[in-house]
Amino acid sequence: MLALASTAIEAADRYTILPGTPDGIGKAYQGREIAKVMSYHGAPWLERPERTQEERPDLVLATLDLTPGMKVADVGAGSGYYSSRMAERVGTSGTVYAVDVQPEMIEILKRNMSEHGAGNVKAVLGTETDPKLPAGTLDLAIMVDVYHELEYPYEMLAAIVQALKPGGRVVFVEFRGDDPSVPIKALHTMTEVQVRKEAAVHPLVWIKTVSKLPWQHLIVFRKR
Repeated sequence: MLALASTAIEAADRYTILPGTPDGIGKAYQGREIAKVMSYHGAPWLERPERTQEERPDLVLATLDLTPGMKVADVGAGSGYYSSRMAERVGTSGTVYAVDVQPEMIEILKRNMSEHGAGNVKAVLGTETDPKLPAGTLDLAIMVDVYHELEYPYEMLAAIVQALKPGGRVVFVEFRGDDPSVPIKALHTMTEVQVRKEAAVHPLVWIKTVSKLPWQHLIVFRKR
């Protein structure tokens, strides 16, 4: 009981309650207000044709170095935009775990994966603190425009790291918070400095940052 109480106190101490801004939830982590989650009603925006030029998913996927047989996770998968594309690269011998916390979004994702014939994508309904991924099995986990919206970023990243194999990678793709030319609301962006600060409390080693995307940066860490 004492151990459980201590864990609860530690969790409470990680976060600060503050007056919420229009795009935030009134809760801060490591000096950053957490952004509101995009509703499943926004799923069509995730599939917009302009995304191929605005975000260059082809460059993102090339950076991931996916090969047949890999087990990967798309955390905050939404409509499955990246899940289906990663599924093609890991092949039928690989698996993509597509995680989301909204049951409605999971249903949208399942329909999209069926239309794409992506039978190697497994839809997973996670929680705000647990992506429900199998421990020690993943070669890679990716979060595309997602991490800044996690209500419990510490707990979620800890669980993601637990799901990685030794040497497995976790990849953050976030709109650049230090670039005024990026047409995205401030709370839905992150600087590289902030991402690395928040990752530093976990057993992760920074590998590289890729900044050649039009609006985003891609930041790669490896599990120690």
